[in-house]
Amino acid sequence: MIFSIDLMKKTKSAGGVVLNGAGEVLVVSQHGTSWSLPKGHIDDGETAEEAARREIFEEAGVGELTLVRPLRTYERFRIGKNGGEDKTEWKEIEMFLFETAEIALKPRDPENPEARWVAKERVVKLLTHQKDKEFFERVLKSGVLSV
Repeated sequence: MIFSIDLMKKTKSAGGVVLNGAGEVLVVSQHGTSWSLPKGHIDDGETAEEAARREIFEEAGVGELTLVRPLRTYERFRIGKNGGEDKTEWKEIEMFLFETAEIALKPRDPENPEARWVAKERVVKLLTHQKDKEFFERVLKSGVLSV
């Protein structure tokens, strides 16, 4: 079945691959039914980097972030509440690589009830959306997580 992205809502989001001092990657639970890298919609007046920082803080409680570099942008359908694809929304997601010395995770967004530090080699297995998996595999293979 072919879907026309011209007929659905298109949104811009931003987020991050966040590394702690042990080289682990931050992942967050959405609705308690799926796992993702922290990200969300860019609000009016925000830059993509500002939105990424805000979303990481809301979804994991991590606020002390050092920007390492911008990563690539990718596109996918939104994750639905059941963990499947919500084909009513097409997302363009701009991602950044951040480092943090923070370890404690305290999600503030009730729609993202849990956050975890995960070994980078295990992230792809945990992520729910296939496009998130593909994005992270490319990041991992690029070697930028060896900072």
